[in-house]
Amino acid sequence: MGTTEEGQAISAEDLELLSRYWDAANYPTVAQIYLQENPLLREPLEPEHIKPRLLGHWGTGPGLSLVYVHLNRLIRRTSAEVLFVAGPGHGGPSVVANVYLEGTYSEIYPEVGQDVAGLRRLARQFSTPGGVGSHVGPATPGSIHEGGELGYSLMHATGAVMDNPGLIAACVVGDGEAETGPLAASWAAPFFLNPARDGAVLPILHLNGHKISGPTVLGRRSDEDVEALLRAHGWDPVTVSGDQPGPVHRAMASALDGAYAAIRRIQEQARSGGVAEAARWPAIILRTPKGWTGPEYVDGSPVEGTFRSHQVPLSGVKDNPEHLALLEQWMRSYKPETLFDDGGRLVPELAALAPEGRLRMGAAPPANGRPSVPLVIPDLGKYAAHPGERGSTSSETTKPLGELFRDLYGNTADNPRFRLFCPDETNSNRLGAVFESTDRCLLLPPRAGDAADDHVSAGGRVMEVLSEHLCQGWLEGYLLTGRHGFFASYEAFAMVSASMTVQHAKWLQHARELEWRSPVPSLNILLTSTCWRNDHNGFSHQGPGLIDTVLSLSGEVTRIYLPPDTNTLLVAAEHALHSTDYVNLVVVDKQPHPQYLTLEEARDHAEAGASRWAWAGNEDSDGTADPDVVLACAGDIPTEESLAAAWLLQRHVPDARVRVVNVMDAMVLPPRDTHPHGLDDGTFRSLFTDSCDVVVAWHGYARSFHQLLHGRPNPERFHVRGYSQQGTTTTPFDMVVLNRMSRYHLALEALRRMPRQLPGAEALADHCNRQLDAHAEYIREHFEDLPEIREWVWTPPG
Repeated sequence: MGTTEEGQAISAEDLELLSRYWDAANYPTVAQIYLQENPLLREPLEPEHIKPRLLGHWGTGPGLSLVYVHLNRLIRRTSAEVLFVAGPGHGGPSVVANVYLEGTYSEIYPEVGQDVAGLRRLARQFSTPGGVGSHVGPATPGSIHEGGELGYSLMHATGAVMDNPGLIAACVVGDGEAETGPLAASWAAPFFLNPARDGAVLPILHLNGHKISGPTVLGRRSDEDVEALLRAHGWDPVTVSGDQPGPVHRAMASALDGAYAAIRRIQEQARSGGVAEAARWPAIILRTPKGWTGPEYVDGSPVEGTFRSHQVPLSGVKDNPEHLALLEQWMRSYKPETLFDDGGRLVPELAALAPEGRLRMGAAPPANGRPSVPLVIPDLGKYAAHPGERGSTSSETTKPLGELFRDLYGNTADNPRFRLFCPDETNSNRLGAVFESTDRCLLLPPRAGDAADDHVSAGGRVMEVLSEHLCQGWLEGYLLTGRHGFFASYEAFAMVSASMTVQHAKWLQHARELEWRSPVPSLNILLTSTCWRNDHNGFSHQGPGLIDTVLSLSGEVTRIYLPPDTNTLLVAAEHALHSTDYVNLVVVDKQPHPQYLTLEEARDHAEAGASRWAWAGNEDSDGTADPDVVLACAGDIPTEESLAAAWLLQRHVPDARVRVVNVMDAMVLPPRDTHPHGLDDGTFRSLFTDSCDVVVAWHGYARSFHQLLHGRPNPERFHVRGYSQQGTTTTPFDMVVLNRMSRYHLALEALRRMPRQLPGAEALADHCNRQLDAHAEYIREHFEDLPEIREWVWTPPG
């Protein structure tokens, strides 16, 4: 007889049932990897029962199933709402097996019934064409985390419980995954979770000792060392270890009971007496053999407990009679005839161990069944800029967005569902107005002698931590469980988490195909401190590569917005916060920039995605003649330089017909069959004509703009100037000069592309070249841009 921390006895009979349920989960895990027929071994195993291609991963499966079985017991005993997050890669077959045994899988996929035919289909669909993959992906009920690209499980679990006070996210962390940088940073969660208002994360660090072909670092460390590591990060760990199922089951039950009691004690104390500092949340270190209960030896080499059990322990089963016999021996060791009845259903005494209804982890509402509560966005007129004469006023573009975020915090105080995530750059990115409503979250008091903190408290809900991975990963967990937010980053360093953006977009792409999954708020990424304006930073801070990354993803789920001023930024943010199932990339600089459009004009411009700015050009009023050149721009700095180039052309070459087109939504450029925002052919021609040369000032790399034009007629007439990997710590205008996107470069390019020689063209070319020479000399002498650059504002060129 074992005893939990709370003193509840666990009978030998209960532990025996838990062990049998574990067998019942391990059995279909193996079946999914190997079998296409004979799913319950009702007849001797033959080569024709084996799949022609053996794919999948066995090694992590027994540990995942062990945790799942024991969490089921905890849920049945306490009615706790638990979200299961499987961090180890390729844990799909074991998690699917458990969701199938609890009944959720068959409810969502009736064709995979709880009978022999359903078990056959379950096995046949795994890693086969038209079936399911080896990760815990969107098709797996109860999942918000795929486990394919390692490192993000604990941060997703942490984000899921923020502002979700009733939820426990049980997160299995594999010891291979624990070697990644993102996971290593994730252990800091106790210092950012407030037990008075947040739920709890229960990490279960599974040390099975091996990766795909070698040992793991933590797997080779002692229990004392691993416990010390977790304690240093604020956890209160307990270790469960062994290679005999009975004692491990007993210890695991006790450890989970103790962890649950500690979680509730921490929460009750915080919710009745307040929060002074970080709680020591419980954590479990589970040390069991890799590939436990699988073959001990194959062809004379040890398998169970070694890296050889990582994937398919027995290969060539169809053609190797000895391996076929070993597989049958292995599968029959679980005694499937005692686990499933004649019809193929789990026997009643085992089926009774699963929770019921919405308490089943596969049916957890935060993962796939709870619709998000929409945000009510305040009237943007409260924050709008008032440009007056176009381009005559200048202001910090992102500052009003911070005021909008401030009010979103205030308006959701009674039902918290909005957060800003930013790597220690909220003030730097001019979003500091949020601190009028809330603080930075940190549950660590200042040390004696430290200077006073600035807007730092346990109750703060601005999430600042110097890890792009954590900021984005926390937000992803927050969004996937139905809440809203923004991730704001310096543009260059958003590439640190670019792969996370790719994985999230892939998740959304597949999730949209599943009717049973509720839409989730979009992942909104604000890139500021852009490549064009890093006055006191250098080359390392300059890189617009995330645009390229997002462009490579499915157009079904990606959007890229390049607002030229404050009002277009506000409209883009409003749209992004209302949207679901997208990755919205919003790129805009934080520095003071000219303001062009009223709020009403900004809405029209955003709706169109790209517009002809007639006030900036000088085409014939009747519109019967094509322009001599089109100046197109996308992004705030490119817009300013294009307008200055248009001003120069009209001022010095008044007979030139110049058109200016501003592109705010980059995804209007490709054809409509490539992206749903793509302009129809007629609208595209109305902006860019059929044959005129187009000189483009583009925020990102030129190649990405050319990529967008693929499929448009005569794309070779677009001459793109963008960031060309030239940078340093220099003046603002020198950045556009270095990358040959300055107003002078654009004007020179326009003159080269005009179909006719016009009076004043040669003089303007000479002027542009002289100005570029003067610029180079002036900035080295005076350390600032030429007065005619610093002081230039748009005025009607005539």
